[in-house]
Amino acid sequence: QVQLVESGGGSVQAGGSLRVSCVASGFTYSRYVMGWFRQTPGKEREGVASIDSDGYATYAEAVKGRFTISQDNANAKNTLYLQMNSLKPEDTAMYYCAATWGRYTEYARRNPNNFKYWGLGTQVTVSS
Repeated sequence: QVQLVESGGGSVQAGGSLRVSCVASGFTYSRYVMGWFRQTPGKEREGVASIDSDGYATYAEAVKGRFTISQDNANAKNTLYLQMNSLKPEDTAMYYCAATWGRYTEYARRNPNNFKYWGLGTQVTVSS
């Protein structure tokens, strides 16, 4: 059974930094994509960043140069990170970790429907 558990959200002032983490247990695919999505009330869930089993990372235009996605596959668990720097109030959202098996183009990775497994989310709030 695959389980994704996020942590590390919180409140920060504009310009500050946060790192959110996601521990994936039971996720044993050799070829996969993991990613971070975010959502605010009344809006669709949007892709923020993704990384695959080869380490290829993609980013939404809105976060390029500010956010960094990384992964740690030690100890038979996949841990996914999102380092968020120079945060802006518009980054305020619920951040979700997602994972799926296989290979996906950069465009396909932006579509939440292509991800099979999801965490419950962690709230990030950036005040001005």
